[in-house]
Amino acid sequence: MKLTIHTFQLPLRHTFSITHESRDVMPSLIVELSQDGLSGFGEATETRYYGITLENMSQRLEALRPVIETARLDAPEAFWEHMRAHLADAPFILCALDQAAHDLYGKLHNTTVYERWGLSMEQVPRSNYTIGMASIPEMVSKMEDQPWPLYKIKLGTSHDLEIIKALRAKTDAVFRIDANTAWTAEQTLEYAPRLKELGVEFIEQPLKANDWEGMKQVYANCALPVIADESCHVEADVARCYGFFHGINIKLMKCGGLTPARRMAEHAKKLGLKVMAGCMTESSVGISAIAQLLPLLDYVDMDGAMLLSEDPAEGVSLDANGYASFSARKGTGAQLKKLA
Repeated sequence: MKLTIHTFQLPLRHTFSITHESRDVMPSLIVELSQDGLSGFGEATETRYYGITLENMSQRLEALRPVIETARLDAPEAFWEHMRAHLADAPFILCALDQAAHDLYGKLHNTTVYERWGLSMEQVPRSNYTIGMASIPEMVSKMEDQPWPLYKIKLGTSHDLEIIKALRAKTDAVFRIDANTAWTAEQTLEYAPRLKELGVEFIEQPLKANDWEGMKQVYANCALPVIADESCHVEADVARCYGFFHGINIKLMKCGGLTPARRMAEHAKKLGLKVMAGCMTESSVGISAIAQLLPLLDYVDMDGAMLLSEDPAEGVSLDANGYASFSARKGTGAQLKKLA
């Protein structure tokens, strides 16, 4: 295989704010693995609050180039295990390589990833559209700029209920709340009944990731289901969340790619947990990979490419009802536009 590293500064439609940061541009690294005239693509975005930059990801990949380019692609899962031996401490890079390997393998064998897994897209969840934190007028404007049946609202302010009331006055859409670890157990239990009345479906990660005592209290008494995000990064975290959350949100970059994400989803289902997959602010390369998991999911947040004013890639997209529209290409269906 041949490794090619592409870097992009992805421009956002609006300033995107969460508890951790605000940004207008998302730096992204896209890995291309090529063999027999075909290419597979995978993505990892810069996340500075985790210490992940384009520079250190690129340097690590260059150092591993001889290992990557001499590896066999007998199966993406075997490739992932081979790469994990070198990248156990770098799940974002491992994710990009794993996505690219799944994409390339599918293209080489004329199958989509989900077909290879024996899955059907007949019944899958629709994606929410995310409204980042801003002033209430700005959040209302963002929502009205993108009519959608299902919104995820980023909270973590001193006036969170007022935000939801203002947005609810403008739409009948279903709401999901992502507090991004900003609340206490007491706040969560106080807010939840009112949020439920305002048409909120669930609350994502209300407490800090290590506040297990608080989550035990919330899990037992909350008027709404609670979904783990920051508390569930890797496979070992799935069992840890049982009895503290009603479901988990799987992020491909945090867990290391499609290979572990599929196992996490299957494990969660066996435990009776709801399963969600979420995205970063990323191009259609990463979104196309997430879409392969749809038949295993109860909820999905795969609007990352919609938050961009310019997408360097194409593949799986979302229709006006929030459902995935698939590319005719095999693998994950991803492709860089300049190579199309």
